[in-house]
Amino acid sequence: MTKQKNKPLTVRGKIFEGRVTSTKMPKTVVVERNIFQYVPKYERYKKTRSKIKAHVPENIKVSEGDWVRIGETRKISKTKSFLVLEVVKKSKEEKNESH
Repeated sequence: MTKQKNKPLTVRGKIFEGRVTSTKMPKTVVVERNIFQYVPKYERYKKTRSKIKAHVPENIKVSEGDWVRIGETRKISKTKSFLVLEVVKKSKEEKNESH
């Protein structure tokens, strides 16, 4: 039996920023994006949100409430096709714990 090497995950496609809402799954986080979209017919903005599951590499530490940048990559599982690139801003709770 030969052991397969893990292919490095390359980013291709869209790059988003969002807030981490869940870290309950191993190696996975749920990132929520808030989107404001202008609707010309009603001359108003509509607010929507989307939840994206993203893979967390071993060298990045993420907790709930953090703002992260995620990038699109190849399919990792049935629902995961994004990768956490970096933590943009730590949550306030974690800052208070470190002092």
